Amino acid sequence: MSIYSIWESRFAATEVAEGRAVTEAIWRDMPGFDGYLSHELLVDADDPGHLLVISQWTSRALADASLRAYAGHPNARAANRLVTEPRRRIIASRGEAVSR
Repeated sequence: MSIYSIWESRFAATEVAEGRAVTEAIWRDMPGFDGYLSHELLVDADDPGHLLVISQWTSRALADASLRAYAGHPNARAANRLVTEPRRRIIASRGEAVSR
């Protein structure tokens, strides 16, 4: 079963364009990692500096390996420098639909 790696970043109004650009650059690199399947970048409609990236991976081990391998990359360091609070990563799996 695949997993989802969900990243949340918050950039100040003065850093929105650069923050989004570096986030997009990070995710252009991810297809080069084993286990990467896809991603989607979501922008908060009320706060354009608040970004979510929902990515899908074949396994948590491969998602974790990409995180370790990319941590020192200039794009990752730039994103960490630009955010107003530390970026958060959540690992999730698809839940069963609940009927009411």
